[in-house]
Amino acid sequence: MVASIRLENTAFSYGEKEVFLGISLEVHKGEMVSILGSNGCGKTTLLRCIQGELRLKQGRVLLEGKNLSSMTPVERARKIGMVFQEHSALFPYPVLEVVRMGRAPHLGFFARPGARDTNISEHALERVGVLHLRDKAYTQISGGERQLVLIARTLAQEPEIMLLDEPTSHLDFKNQVLVLKIMERLSKEGLSIVMTSHYPNHAFLFSSRIALMAHGKFHAVGNPDEVISPENLGAIYGMEVRILTANDPESGDIIKFCVPVRKDQAELTHN
Repeated sequence: MVASIRLENTAFSYGEKEVFLGISLEVHKGEMVSILGSNGCGKTTLLRCIQGELRLKQGRVLLEGKNLSSMTPVERARKIGMVFQEHSALFPYPVLEVVRMGRAPHLGFFARPGARDTNISEHALERVGVLHLRDKAYTQISGGERQLVLIARTLAQEPEIMLLDEPTSHLDFKNQVLVLKIMERLSKEGLSIVMTSHYPNHAFLFSSRIALMAHGKFHAVGNPDEVISPENLGAIYGMEVRILTANDPESGDIIKFCVPVRKDQAELTHN
């Protein structure tokens, strides 16, 4: 089976500063892959390279077997959508207008969105549960709502691959779970998703596979239950972590979650 995305021995640097080296990864249709790592380890830069915004120093990215570097920006935009970590709007565009901006790769020069583009945009809003916001000013909705609108705008591109840079980092607990549940549903509908995150517990609950990134390389890649361990998390975050389990009283499922070891606890453990 041809992977939706395939990274082959990729590397990137800003001048003499190496950001990552020797990164390889496959993401298949309908997978939700999370890249975990500390600040500055290269996660966001890697997403920008997959998107095609940044040019690799080494290796290649294949989209369904086709080299990313041989594709035009419009061709890439019809395949890949990206939701950035932060977005600020200077003008109070209506939410529907913000989402219709996602139709740009499908429009000719100077062409205006038509009825079909509006229908696709409204459907995208409906898919993420915020169609009722269509006429509200983007600048006047909450942070969680803005994130959902940006996801809808990306869906309006009709991509096959969605990249998200820490999509829950500025959201409250409720909206974090809401966004992740929506992404999980979209992946089950066939969308290939790659997102960066700081939260191992999110990866336990929602990801198909995990890539742990540290010092510009993948420390481990695989199933969350196999990859998220105290040893691996300690290696990428430089701290002691425990993996605990609990029984869900309603479903009977065993839930795994990570907790940091407090400094005084760690000292007692070592003594």
